Amino acid sequence: MRRLSTADPDFAPAFAALLAQARETTEIVGTQVAAIIAEIRSRGDAALCDYTTRFDRVAMTPDRLRVTAAEVAAAKAEVPAELLAALDLAATRIEAFHTAQLPRDLETEDTVGYRMGMRWMPLDAVGLYVPGGKAAYPSSVLMSALPARAAGVGRIAITVPAPDGVLNPLVLAAADRAGITEIYRVGGAQAIAALAYGTETIAPVDRIVGPGNAYVAEAKRQVFGRVGIDGIAGPSEVVVVADAQSNPAHVAMDLLAQAEHDESSQSILVTTDVAFAEAVAAAVEAALPTLPRAEIAGASWDQHGAIVTVKDWAEAAELINRLAPEHLQIMIDAPETFFARIRHAGAAFLGRDLPEAIGDYIAGPNHVLPTGRTSRFASGLSVFDFLKRTTWVAGDAAALAAVGPAAIRLAEAEGLDAHGLSIALRLRVQDPIT
Repeated sequence: MRRLSTADPDFAPAFAALLAQARETTEIVGTQVAAIIAEIRSRGDAALCDYTTRFDRVAMTPDRLRVTAAEVAAAKAEVPAELLAALDLAATRIEAFHTAQLPRDLETEDTVGYRMGMRWMPLDAVGLYVPGGKAAYPSSVLMSALPARAAGVGRIAITVPAPDGVLNPLVLAAADRAGITEIYRVGGAQAIAALAYGTETIAPVDRIVGPGNAYVAEAKRQVFGRVGIDGIAGPSEVVVVADAQSNPAHVAMDLLAQAEHDESSQSILVTTDVAFAEAVAAAVEAALPTLPRAEIAGASWDQHGAIVTVKDWAEAAELINRLAPEHLQIMIDAPETFFARIRHAGAAFLGRDLPEAIGDYIAGPNHVLPTGRTSRFASGLSVFDFLKRTTWVAGDAAALAAVGPAAIRLAEAEGLDAHGLSIALRLRVQDPIT
């Protein structure tokens, strides 16, 4: 874990090194992924089954790719009632927030009589990738599927790996709660390729969303253009801004909650108080051995964690905008005032009693967020990822007469004569026939 202070003479290079720290996988998988995609494109279901058998250690045949309604019902029956109730509460809140995001169509009329506007429409089909590696993520099912449903997407397909043939019952229960019936027990780059290009069993989609391992990320990169993607997800991260009035044990657990995702996750504390910083560091070390995922969280904290001490909150805000974190917790007085200074963060959590974990599950806003400082230009998943917009213009000859001559001059300046003539011919039609 790094300790940095803006008062140190070498802070600038030390902070630059923190920003430049590579947490993404260094594994080069482009060639392997390209081969997998090519196999899926050429051999379809046969290749999909071969890769699933090989990587998930389960004999797969085309007739078993799709999870049946009976399997979903049986899985749901295994989930305790109180867990189903918690899932339903989360789904209800996520649905409400994303439904509230739906935009309205636009229509306006200008001074020459042109009517113009913008119409929003849902995508026809989307594919949702649900990870199934170091942990199962039913929450990711809700966070991906419910915005798509709110947007009105006609077809939603889910792919989820089933290592050793095992599917997490709560993942299937989450899909059922989200109203998704098209579920396939496939993962990895082969699942992305199947969603992008289609096989005999899996019809292609228009957009793929959801995080995954290095192979999944690379596959999404390679199929982009054939389909849309939500982005390339990297290791998760949190920045916690806290003062000495905060509880060190609370802050420590918030940092560890992010660290337990993956060894490459990053947790950073920013504070103005040196003694508080040391108290949090001690609380982290005390709490680590109590965690079932202590090995993962410990590796993350040791390799990528940091405590940054600043002189004031203005300086803190400046550093956070450079970090552009995926998650930002603000645990100080008047958190809204501090948040007003923040330009770059995937999601913010305001208040000492609002841990980021609430956002992971049940607050309502999406937990699929930009990582690796990409919140400088990217946003979290929303209904807008499942909508597209079409602009339109309607007008008559009088409107064309008002603006057409200027358009002709611009077309001629660009050397596009047919463009100009397509306008000029219509303007001449209005002249009396002699």
